[in-house]
Amino acid sequence: MHTTSSGDVSISYEDSGAGETAFLFLPGWCSSRAIFGELASRLAPRHRVLAMDWRGHGDSSSNESDFGAAELLADALAVIAASGAKQIIPVAMSHAGWVAIELRRRLGARIPKLVAIDWIVTDAPPPFLGALAAMQDPAQAIQVRDGLFAMWTEGVEHPGVLRFVREDMGTYAASMWSRAGREIAGAYTREGNPLKALAAFVTPPPTLHLYGQPTDPGYLGAQESFAAEHPWFTVHRLDARSHFPAIEVTEQVQKKIEDFVAA
Repeated sequence: MHTTSSGDVSISYEDSGAGETAFLFLPGWCSSRAIFGELASRLAPRHRVLAMDWRGHGDSSSNESDFGAAELLADALAVIAASGAKQIIPVAMSHAGWVAIELRRRLGARIPKLVAIDWIVTDAPPPFLGALAAMQDPAQAIQVRDGLFAMWTEGVEHPGVLRFVREDMGTYAASMWSRAGREIAGAYTREGNPLKALAAFVTPPPTLHLYGQPTDPGYLGAQESFAAEHPWFTVHRLDARSHFPAIEVTEQVQKKIEDFVAA
């Protein structure tokens, strides 16, 4: 394990494998880099892999101050600087994708491609926005979180997924979930949706979206229609029952990422 400083906070990250271009694994809010454990191990024999914890998450420290998108960007930039990697391909879980987009804005061609996993890349549905709004009230945050956990684990039998949701994500306090709700909602308000944000680049980076849920054909169809008009975007729906394909179907995720990078 390595550490670097982001302001007055110590950021923990792992650095394995070798290569001028490194994957940078970015966990979602209220989760640690453990979500990428097996995937990172599978990729490291052929690629350099960086996997970080945000401030206040996992093994990274916290200064007890409030923080948001700007601080997460600073944390990622600190890890990139400490690593010395010449090029970075962010592999972002869910709404960490907003940080990946900001990295491309900040570093340009040093971020040649993006990988997003289980992200709402189209307009966020009203029930989701409603949950984010309720979550911003600390008095409701845990109740909303528990509702999300119930939805995410319904019909899921994979022990690694269940353990991660309950024992990793379940350890974060109401204050962190409220912060997550605020920052995620703010990103959709500012940007519209991830596909719009990516399309706004003069030269959009090749972007791969991997997800397993929802199975709604309309969601996949909307992304495939977008991809038909924007060849820099690729989407694959994986054979996963949960919202955590990096844990549930690690081999599928590994293969799709390696094929995407090699193309």
